Amino acid sequence: MPQLTFLGAARTVTGSKYLVEIGSSRVLVDCGLFQGQYELRRRNWDELPVRADSIDAVVLTHAHLDHVGYLPRLAAQGFRGRVFCTPGTQDLAQLVLVDSAHIQEEDARAANQGHYSKHETAEPLYTVTDAWRALSMLQPVGFDRPMPVVSGVEISFVPMGHLLGSAAIRMRFTGEDRTVVFGGDLGRYGRPVLQDPQPIAEADVLLCESTYGDRLHEPDDGGARLASIVNETHARGGKLVIPAFAIGRVEEVLYWLKRLEEEKRIPVQPVYLDSPMAIEALKFYARRGDELDQSFQGRRNTLTAFQTQNFRTVPSPRDSADLVNSTKPAIVVASSGMATGGRVLHHLDRVLPDPRHTVLFVGYQAAGTRGRSLVDGARQVKMLGHLVDVAARIEKIDSMSAHADQGEILRWLGGFSRPPGRMFIVHGEPVAQDALKAKIKDTLGWDASCPDYRESVEL
Repeated sequence: MPQLTFLGAARTVTGSKYLVEIGSSRVLVDCGLFQGQYELRRRNWDELPVRADSIDAVVLTHAHLDHVGYLPRLAAQGFRGRVFCTPGTQDLAQLVLVDSAHIQEEDARAANQGHYSKHETAEPLYTVTDAWRALSMLQPVGFDRPMPVVSGVEISFVPMGHLLGSAAIRMRFTGEDRTVVFGGDLGRYGRPVLQDPQPIAEADVLLCESTYGDRLHEPDDGGARLASIVNETHARGGKLVIPAFAIGRVEEVLYWLKRLEEEKRIPVQPVYLDSPMAIEALKFYARRGDELDQSFQGRRNTLTAFQTQNFRTVPSPRDSADLVNSTKPAIVVASSGMATGGRVLHHLDRVLPDPRHTVLFVGYQAAGTRGRSLVDGARQVKMLGHLVDVAARIEKIDSMSAHADQGEILRWLGGFSRPPGRMFIVHGEPVAQDALKAKIKDTLGWDASCPDYRESVEL
């Protein structure tokens, strides 16, 4: 009897990891880092319930850190199998994993220099060498192409429209002719940049995300609110700082800024992209234009679709420091999206105490993150070793989220021709999971459960 163990994204929104055991084979679906509150981040250091070298293969839904960021740790612990993913995920994982490893090494180095580690010598969770070892294991597979991963298990990738290369995983147990669908992160309908999620007709077992399972996104207003925020900040002579995830969110932000500028709804002004990772990710999006929304098809240069008239990239730390010190009105898009690290912290350190400026969040802010504190109205936040007063305007636009809301999740579930035999709600805060569970019962009549961390079930 196949067994499924929930090693992450169970009653929380990060750390996606699902262990499938069938016969003597083990397959790990997603291999993500826990993020947010300390109690969750501490799990990244815990031993897995099985040895890493006993896992035969890993399959990835997409390249966000909470789905791939544990992979170098797994490699360092002895995993030597293949990691199956789409070509788009392979591209972006190169950026995400090496950058994450650099951060792990820098954090350990800073802890040792500052003597604030609880251990005699702080060690990184993994190193750049571990990241490159993990990347060497990636095995790209195109969408909708069945691929055997271990004896008796075949997978295929179905486009989900959440991120370049993002997919649901259809896993078939060939000996029993049973199918488990790991939904990954579900994208949006009718949004720019990426195509809509594709429907899946059948599943004996279904895992469904619930990031926004308890709410609906703001209605799409054609960029009206973004235009208002840009214009009001510009009129005050301030900077608009937009913390954005370097892969996925940056592209939609830039798309809307260009569109609003072309429609003369916002003034032409400098737009800076201060994220080396995002700069590289843009090139991958341009290279894979056939996976983007229909409006991008046939363009001779997809990259120009993201570039405003006065668009500038910020490649070096020195250029970034100069931009932080500049007092001229501008729009600055920088990562990370939850303000947990990266160059955006230096921009926030400078603009937060000044009421002329605006900080605009355009994505999900997990509990325990600096972004969540600011959105919830904190008047002081700690960053870069000191407390920073908050006088700048703090805004949030939910309609740019790359995650489906409750209505869109139900729309996707409506594409199944029959109810799944079992359904598990994962990747969400408990309130969101419980709300989605109740809504699915009321709307579709399906029973679902919300598994706990490290819970195991027989399929």
